[in-house]
Amino acid sequence: MSNVKNYTEQGGEKTVIGGSLDIVEGGQLLFNGAEAKPAANQADSTAADVASLVTDFNALLAKLKAAGLMNAE
Repeated sequence: MSNVKNYTEQGGEKTVIGGSLDIVEGGQLLFNGAEAKPAANQADSTAADVASLVTDFNALLAKLKAAGLMNAE
């Protein structure tokens, strides 16, 4: 057993991050070749009815898709 927090298992099929993963300037996090980045802020909902809540929720989904954190289909 090792006390190393971050390592790649033999064969390279699995990397374990037990510490921090710091992506510095110029680095990218890719999912299936598409860059994932932080999603734009979504303000807390103040919806007073279901229709307004649906609008707020759909805005959140759009921001997740634009950030590459959710497939757009």
